[in-house]
Amino acid sequence: MTVLKAEDMHCEKCVERITKSLTGAGLDFKVSLADKTVTIDGCENCVAKARELMDDLGFETTVV
Repeated sequence: MTVLKAEDMHCEKCVERITKSLTGAGLDFKVSLADKTVTIDGCENCVAKARELMDDLGFETTVV
């Protein structure tokens, strides 16, 4: 599992946008607004895809 920190995730609307995008890509993940994290359960390609999708949504991520 890889944890991505998204400091600019600040509301439920952000969680909804991320969830819709990552679900559409078929990724296995969990979003935590409280921690401002997205946990990806998958290979390096899955993590790269998640980071790319979040970047497209305007969320800068760092691996924790």
